[in-house]
Amino acid sequence: MAADVGWNPVLFVREFFWLSLDPPGPEYGLQILPPLREGGWWLISGFFITASILLWWVRMYRRAIALGLGLHVCYAFAAAIWLYLVLGFIRPVMMGSWHHAVPFGVFPHLDWTNNFSIEWGNLFWNPFHALSIVFLYGSTLL
Repeated sequence: MAADVGWNPVLFVREFFWLSLDPPGPEYGLQILPPLREGGWWLISGFFITASILLWWVRMYRRAIALGLGLHVCYAFAAAIWLYLVLGFIRPVMMGSWHHAVPFGVFPHLDWTNNFSIEWGNLFWNPFHALSIVFLYGSTLL
């Protein structure tokens, strides 16, 4: 992402919300390591962020057990992890290309969500989407 602005720190801060780390194009399918500038960085960073998220969940779970606390926060975080895995790993694998995964970036992932709604139908009219939002936000109140 910093290379997109010529390694300029001022431009990086100014353009941060618009910078994107995109998944590999459809021509690469499920290739493990496409060229770095054409989606390879997305796969590498996706691996490390997924590992860190899962390891953080394990830490939360073990700390809750050790301190005798309830596991409701762990389960709520597991629901968010499930959403992340479905959109970033399971769905692209089932569709046969990493191209269908969510890009990393603030506005680019919002654009992806909008395009997903246009291509597959408006999410706001999907009852399962409504239930997932109720449980996702409702779990924060526990």
